Amino acid sequence: MIKETVKDAEHHMKGALTSLEEDLTGIRTGRATPALVEKLPIDYYGMPTPLMQLASISIPEARAILIKPFDPSSLKTIEKSILASDLGLTPNNDGKAIRLNLPPLTEDRRRDLVKVVHTRLEEARVAIRNVRRDIIKDLKEFEKEKMISEDDLKVGEEEIQKLTDHMITEVDAIGVRKQKEIMEV
Repeated sequence: MIKETVKDAEHHMKGALTSLEEDLTGIRTGRATPALVEKLPIDYYGMPTPLMQLASISIPEARAILIKPFDPSSLKTIEKSILASDLGLTPNNDGKAIRLNLPPLTEDRRRDLVKVVHTRLEEARVAIRNVRRDIIKDLKEFEKEKMISEDDLKVGEEEIQKLTDHMITEVDAIGVRKQKEIMEV
Protein backbone atom coordinates (compact mmCIF):
# COMPACT_ATOMS: atom_id res chain seq x y z
CA MET A 1 0.00 0.00 0.00
CA ILE A 2 2.82 2.40 0.87
CA LYS A 3 4.75 1.55 -2.30
CA GLU A 4 1.74 2.47 -4.46
CA THR A 5 1.30 5.72 -2.54
CA VAL A 6 4.98 6.63 -2.98
CA LYS A 7 4.77 5.76 -6.70
CA ASP A 8 1.72 8.00 -6.99
CA ALA A 9 3.59 10.82 -5.25
CA GLU A 10 6.56 10.34 -7.57
CA HIS A 11 4.28 10.49 -10.61
CA HIS A 12 2.71 13.78 -9.45
CA MET A 13 6.07 15.31 -8.54
CA LYS A 14 7.54 14.37 -11.94
CA GLY A 15 4.51 16.04 -13.49
CA ALA A 16 5.44 19.25 -11.66
CA LEU A 17 9.01 18.94 -13.01
CA THR A 18 7.78 18.39 -16.56
CA SER A 19 5.48 21.38 -16.27
CA LEU A 20 8.38 23.51 -14.99
CA GLU A 21 10.62 22.48 -17.88
CA GLU A 22 7.90 23.29 -20.43
CA ASP A 23 7.33 26.62 -18.71
CA LEU A 24 11.01 27.51 -18.81
CA THR A 25 11.37 26.75 -22.52
CA GLY A 26 9.09 29.72 -23.17
CA ILE A 27 11.48 32.07 -21.38
CA ARG A 28 13.75 33.75 -23.86
CA THR A 29 17.48 33.22 -23.83
CA GLY A 30 20.04 34.54 -26.29
CA ARG A 31 19.01 32.07 -29.01
CA ALA A 32 15.87 31.74 -31.07
CA THR A 33 13.77 28.67 -30.33
CA PRO A 34 10.29 27.69 -31.53
CA ALA A 35 9.27 27.15 -27.88
CA LEU A 36 9.21 30.93 -27.42
CA VAL A 37 6.06 31.25 -29.54
CA GLU A 38 4.60 27.73 -29.89
CA LYS A 39 2.08 28.11 -27.07
CA LEU A 40 1.27 31.76 -27.73
CA PRO A 41 -2.55 31.99 -27.68
CA ILE A 42 -4.00 33.33 -30.95
CA ASP A 43 -7.65 34.40 -31.15
CA TYR A 44 -8.65 32.23 -34.13
CA TYR A 45 -12.33 32.60 -34.99
CA GLY A 46 -13.15 33.45 -31.38
CA MET A 47 -11.20 30.54 -29.86
CA PRO A 48 -7.78 30.95 -28.19
CA THR A 49 -5.57 28.54 -30.18
CA PRO A 50 -1.83 27.84 -29.67
CA LEU A 51 0.26 29.28 -32.50
CA MET A 52 1.81 25.88 -33.25
CA GLN A 53 -1.64 24.67 -34.41
CA LEU A 54 -2.02 27.59 -36.83
CA ALA A 55 1.42 27.90 -38.40
CA SER A 56 4.75 26.25 -39.07
CA ILE A 57 7.50 27.72 -36.93
CA SER A 58 11.12 27.53 -38.05
CA ILE A 59 14.48 29.01 -37.11
CA PRO A 60 16.22 30.20 -40.30
CA GLU A 61 19.01 31.95 -38.34
CA ALA A 62 20.34 31.92 -34.77
CA ARG A 63 18.41 35.05 -33.81
CA ALA A 64 15.32 34.80 -36.01
CA ILE A 65 12.00 32.94 -35.94
CA LEU A 66 9.95 32.43 -39.10
CA ILE A 67 6.20 31.84 -38.75
CA LYS A 68 4.27 30.66 -41.82
CA PRO A 69 0.51 30.44 -41.16
CA PHE A 70 -1.38 27.54 -42.73
CA ASP A 71 -4.26 29.97 -43.32
CA PRO A 72 -2.92 33.23 -44.83
CA SER A 73 -5.96 35.15 -43.55
CA SER A 74 -4.77 34.57 -39.96
CA LEU A 75 -1.53 36.52 -40.55
CA LYS A 76 -2.87 39.80 -39.10
CA THR A 77 -4.34 38.06 -36.04
CA ILE A 78 -1.04 36.29 -35.34
CA GLU A 79 0.83 39.58 -35.73
CA LYS A 80 -1.52 41.34 -33.26
CA SER A 81 -1.14 38.52 -30.71
CA ILE A 82 2.66 38.70 -30.90
CA LEU A 83 2.56 42.46 -30.37
CA ALA A 84 0.17 42.07 -27.41
CA SER A 85 2.29 39.32 -25.79
CA ASP A 86 5.02 39.92 -23.21
CA LEU A 87 7.71 38.70 -25.63
CA GLY A 88 8.80 42.24 -26.43
CA LEU A 89 9.30 41.39 -30.11
CA THR A 90 8.17 43.30 -33.18
CA PRO A 91 6.88 41.07 -36.00
CA ASN A 92 7.88 41.79 -39.59
CA ASN A 93 5.02 40.79 -41.89
CA ASP A 94 5.83 40.26 -45.59
CA GLY A 95 2.30 39.19 -46.58
CA LYS A 96 3.06 35.46 -46.50
CA ALA A 97 5.02 34.94 -43.29
CA ILE A 98 6.05 36.70 -40.11
CA ARG A 99 9.69 37.08 -39.18
CA LEU A 100 10.70 37.77 -35.58
CA ASN A 101 14.21 39.09 -35.05
CA LEU A 102 15.50 38.59 -31.52
CA PRO A 103 17.76 41.42 -30.42
CA PRO A 104 20.56 40.57 -27.99
CA LEU A 105 19.37 40.67 -24.37
CA THR A 106 20.52 43.59 -22.24
CA GLU A 107 21.99 42.95 -18.79
CA ASP A 108 18.85 44.36 -17.13
CA ARG A 109 16.57 42.16 -19.22
CA ARG A 110 18.68 39.13 -18.33
CA ARG A 111 18.30 39.92 -14.62
CA ASP A 112 14.54 40.33 -15.05
CA LEU A 113 14.34 36.94 -16.79
CA VAL A 114 16.33 35.32 -13.98
CA LYS A 115 13.77 36.73 -11.51
CA VAL A 116 10.97 35.20 -13.59
CA VAL A 117 12.84 31.86 -13.56
CA HIS A 118 13.18 32.03 -9.76
CA THR A 119 9.43 32.66 -9.46
CA ARG A 120 8.66 29.61 -11.63
CA LEU A 121 11.12 27.51 -9.63
CA GLU A 122 9.42 28.47 -6.38
CA GLU A 123 6.03 27.58 -7.87
CA ALA A 124 7.40 24.13 -8.77
CA ARG A 125 8.80 23.66 -5.25
CA VAL A 126 5.42 24.59 -3.77
CA ALA A 127 3.67 22.12 -6.09
CA ILE A 128 6.06 19.34 -4.99
CA ARG A 129 5.54 20.21 -1.32
CA ASN A 130 1.78 20.18 -1.83
CA VAL A 131 2.02 16.65 -3.23
CA ARG A 132 4.07 15.66 -0.17
CA ARG A 133 1.47 17.20 2.16
CA ASP A 134 -1.43 15.42 0.42
CA ILE A 135 0.33 12.03 0.38
CA ILE A 136 1.30 12.26 4.07
CA LYS A 137 -2.31 13.18 4.85
CA ASP A 138 -3.43 10.06 2.95
CA LEU A 139 -0.92 7.91 4.84
CA LYS A 140 -2.21 9.25 8.17
CA GLU A 141 -5.76 8.40 7.14
CA PHE A 142 -4.65 4.86 6.22
CA GLU A 143 -3.09 4.53 9.68
CA LYS A 144 -6.21 5.95 11.33
CA GLU A 145 -8.37 3.39 9.49
CA LYS A 146 -5.94 0.63 10.58
CA MET A 147 -4.95 -0.13 6.96
CA ILE A 148 -1.26 0.38 7.87
CA SER A 149 0.63 0.32 11.18
CA GLU A 150 2.23 3.29 12.92
CA ASP A 151 5.67 1.98 11.90
CA ASP A 152 4.54 1.79 8.25
CA LEU A 153 3.36 5.38 8.55
CA LYS A 154 6.80 6.50 9.73
CA VAL A 155 8.54 4.55 6.96
CA GLY A 156 6.16 6.03 4.38
CA GLU A 157 6.71 9.58 5.66
CA GLU A 158 10.49 9.09 5.47
CA GLU A 159 10.26 7.77 1.89
CA ILE A 160 8.04 10.66 0.85
CA GLN A 161 10.46 13.15 2.44
CA LYS A 162 13.43 11.57 0.61
CA LEU A 163 11.49 11.74 -2.66
CA THR A 164 10.55 15.37 -1.99
CA ASP A 165 14.18 16.31 -1.23
CA HIS A 166 15.31 14.59 -4.45
CA MET A 167 12.70 16.39 -6.56
CA ILE A 168 13.55 19.80 -5.02
CA THR A 169 17.21 19.12 -5.87
CA GLU A 170 16.10 18.41 -9.48
CA VAL A 171 14.18 21.72 -9.53
CA ASP A 172 17.29 23.56 -8.31
CA ALA A 173 19.44 21.87 -10.99
CA ILE A 174 16.97 22.88 -13.71
CA GLY A 175 17.04 26.43 -12.34
CA VAL A 176 20.83 26.60 -12.38
CA ARG A 177 20.91 25.38 -16.00
CA LYS A 178 18.31 27.92 -17.13
CA GLN A 179 19.97 30.79 -15.24
CA LYS A 180 23.32 29.91 -16.84
CA GLU A 181 21.63 29.80 -20.26
CA ILE A 182 20.05 33.24 -19.74
CA MET A 183 23.19 34.92 -18.41
CA GLU A 184 25.33 33.51 -21.25
CA VAL A 185 26.32 36.38 -23.55
